Amino acid sequence: MAKNASGVESGHEPVLLAEIVAALAPLAGRRVVDGTFGAGGYSRALMKAGARVCAIDRDPQAATFAAPLEVKYPERFQFVAGKFSELDSLCADAADGVVLDLGVSSMQLEDGGRGFSFRRQGPLDMRMGATGPTAGDLVNGASEKALAEIFARLGEERRARAVARAIVAAREKAPIATTTELAAIVAGAVGGRAGPIHPATRSFQALRIAVNDELGELVEGLFAAERLLTEGGRLAVVSFHSLEDRIVKRFFRPQVTASRHRPPRPTPAVAWKDVRRAVRPSAEEIAANPRARSATLRSGVRSAAPPRPADVAGLGVPVRAGWEARR
Repeated sequence: MAKNASGVESGHEPVLLAEIVAALAPLAGRRVVDGTFGAGGYSRALMKAGARVCAIDRDPQAATFAAPLEVKYPERFQFVAGKFSELDSLCADAADGVVLDLGVSSMQLEDGGRGFSFRRQGPLDMRMGATGPTAGDLVNGASEKALAEIFARLGEERRARAVARAIVAAREKAPIATTTELAAIVAGAVGGRAGPIHPATRSFQALRIAVNDELGELVEGLFAAERLLTEGGRLAVVSFHSLEDRIVKRFFRPQVTASRHRPPRPTPAVAWKDVRRAVRPSAEEIAANPRARSATLRSGVRSAAPPRPADVAGLGVPVRAGWEARR
């Protein structure tokens, strides 16, 4: 496990680590951007394989795990605080590889004070960075219709309307302040069904995605990687739910340029080649690290085609009133 500058272990195990290194190989002497540094699991493996790494993370806690690497590898490691959607400006030199590990990390989930987990009591925060509206602001301020759309579209919660209705009824009595309080309200609305998946899982996922604009960040990050990578450069993305995976899958595909509803347009040059089939963790990895069970890796190689303008069209990004993936 990774340790920060004070020797504290992160508790985070990077998923599909060997597969990521293989997808980005060869690495000796290559410059790779780790767009989601976290506790540094991928960065360590990439440097062990000989790469030079520019690491990015918007979570302030990540800097403490980067500090020892900056000391150990002063010539081969650089950490930059920021969002991976801006990776082509944060790591301005041309790159040979980019890796993105989407979603929330184990260390974020395990810190009750961050508000990501319905299993640990804490404030309704859920921000990956240190600025902007919190989940509490959204839960206590958004309309019932807006909340239902968030839960339905970003969490794929079947009982989204019931969850939104229950939240609005509860907050009329008093503001909803903690994760466990919200989890109980959601469980009551969903039905509190027994099983391995907590009934609040989808609703908490939806709130986290909305608070951090995760799908908008993903779209921008993918196109930023397309701009930054040189011909032959490799992009590897690990996603953890169907919304993310659908966006990544469609991003790698050639753009659809004609339909029966619109006149045909010139076919653009294909930006990605050697796009690999989805890779999922082995049974052994899932047994050792249950977080890996929903992980999917997709990767491709940059062609010589010019980068495309960033555009959400055709990527399957859900849009709702008040939350819009940036264009």
